[in-house]
Amino acid sequence: MKEDRTVLRASNLHKRFGDHLVLKGISFDVKPGEVMVIMGSSGSGKTTLIRSLNFLEMPDSGTVKVCDIEVECNPAYAGQLDRCPRTLRNQMELIRRNTAMVFQSFNLFPHMTALENVMEGPVSVKRISRSVAKARALVLLERVGLSDRADAYPRHLSGGQKQRVAIARSLAMEPQVIFFDEPTSALDPELRDEVLNVMRELADAGMTMLIVTHELRFARDVADRILFMEGGQVLHDCRAEQFFADSNNDLRTKRFLGKLAT
Repeated sequence: MKEDRTVLRASNLHKRFGDHLVLKGISFDVKPGEVMVIMGSSGSGKTTLIRSLNFLEMPDSGTVKVCDIEVECNPAYAGQLDRCPRTLRNQMELIRRNTAMVFQSFNLFPHMTALENVMEGPVSVKRISRSVAKARALVLLERVGLSDRADAYPRHLSGGQKQRVAIARSLAMEPQVIFFDEPTSALDPELRDEVLNVMRELADAGMTMLIVTHELRFARDVADRILFMEGGQVLHDCRAEQFFADSNNDLRTKRFLGKLAT
């Protein structure tokens, strides 16, 4: 049973790159423990949306609210976050501390072991002692099935192992929400399941997640909601079972699902 409150709210988000309007008034709420899968064809705005929610991209307008921390976006600072007023930067930093991002390209520090990668955020950002951070990191590596690879460097890990380290690194920051940007797209098919299984376990444990993915089976099994985007707009925002009920979808959505199923 999901809590009847909001942990994340996006309100009327717009984002433009040059003459191209990528996000056209995106709005939605997410409840604690909810798993939202964001789907849509290439260029629909999925990645820009998820990067805007923790200010890797600054939306041109609209508001983002996470855990009662609200940021009103200002086009004057789009692409120039260093020019933001200190109050605004502090609000964005608070949202970032309550969220985490797992990228499709892993983004591990190559000169650090798996254990050191997981420890880095709590030590450098949260100022947790190295001994406490190490103990937590070891627990998290065990949680993602990599306790035996703690001392391995990224170059000695498979793609699936790297992504599981990246998930452990995100969990180390104790986020309220985790964003996943196509976390399996860089993996060979045989490695995808080991990452998706960890994400299934997180969902079962009640982690709030927003996931950009084309993994249909995973979305059917795990998602509470589907946000389906096209042309920078939300075409559908509904329960997963409703989205995958063929009779409820329009022709554009059916074509999209048909391409993924082939």
